Amino acid sequence: MNYNFYGLDHVQLAAPEGCEAEARRFFHNLMGWTEIPKPEALKKRGGVWFLCGTHQVHIGVQKDFVPATKAHPAFHVQNLDLLKEHLSGKLVHIIDDDTRTDEGVKRFYVHDPFGNRLEFLEWIK
Repeated sequence: MNYNFYGLDHVQLAAPEGCEAEARRFFHNLMGWTEIPKPEALKKRGGVWFLCGTHQVHIGVQKDFVPATKAHPAFHVQNLDLLKEHLSGKLVHIIDDDTRTDEGVKRFYVHDPFGNRLEFLEWIK
């Protein structure tokens, strides 16, 4: 039996009930990601889905929600400094991290409106 991994299909981030408007404000209005429709069978669960580049990011409702403050997705960005400037201008708190610059990686972190950690990085080699 042979099988191959193609990579990630989507990343799911948890959020509290009633998160949809705030998720749209942050991920669509602020980040510029396109909202994509959820399958009809999943709509009743709440949450909202977005397209980030070629990958999907699903914001899913979790009744006993606790934000992921260590575990996180990392988004590969072209023109990271422009994104950082954009977010800073919108008063999003930026957490700088230069621990991988010797590897040719620039990166920073933010927290989504629900407290989940998000990494944004660019390879500069």
